[in-house]
Amino acid sequence: MSVFADLVQRLADLLDPLFGAGAAAAAIILFTALVRLLVHPLSRAAARGQKARAELQPKIAELRKKHAKSPEKLQQAVMELHAEEKVSPLAGCLPGLFQLPAFFVLYHLFSNTTIGGRANELLSHQLFAAPLGDRWADALGSGGAFGGAGLVYAGLFVIVACVAAFNFRRTKRMMAANPAVPVADGQPLAGMGAVTKVMPFMSFFTLVTVAVVPLAAALYVVTSTTWSAVERAALYR
Repeated sequence: MSVFADLVQRLADLLDPLFGAGAAAAAIILFTALVRLLVHPLSRAAARGQKARAELQPKIAELRKKHAKSPEKLQQAVMELHAEEKVSPLAGCLPGLFQLPAFFVLYHLFSNTTIGGRANELLSHQLFAAPLGDRWADALGSGGAFGGAGLVYAGLFVIVACVAAFNFRRTKRMMAANPAVPVADGQPLAGMGAVTKVMPFMSFFTLVTVAVVPLAAALYVVTSTTWSAVERAALYR
């Protein structure tokens, strides 16, 4: 992980003539965007897999009705359908899982006070009046919600709220266009009702994350979340 820390620090040094004291913050944002760009092919593979699985849903719904009283036959028929259509039941899932290690490393890089046994120098920098190693609670304690550091967080909260609202509307539209597939006797999948109600609000939980992690990690979260919203809107349009 120290290798990534050195890369971000070198990037901050390159950006110093342009951003001055905010070079480290700019480096975090740019480095996050570069990593997201590198894993974009996995996102495209996940999108193709999910679309392929979605196209099978009408046929799977017919199989559910046909084999409503025989779960074993239903399972076998669904497996045969996937084999005939050459679509893996895990299509769209594995590419997404392969991205997780990169996101895990970045989060720890921007949230840990020590990297490789030494102090994380990135957290010693500032974004305007807000230290990258501090949290929102620190900003409230030092200058209040409208102090210099508090205003930095206010800006981040506005961005996250806008992205969350965008994701909320988009998720609602997608779920309305692709309602839960019925099972036997026209009943929806077990627990799908609760998931349907909660899922559109998941994006707003990012506000909590931004509020409790160090500012460096918050910048990563905001950048990655914004990238994801734009990426998914393009891939799943």
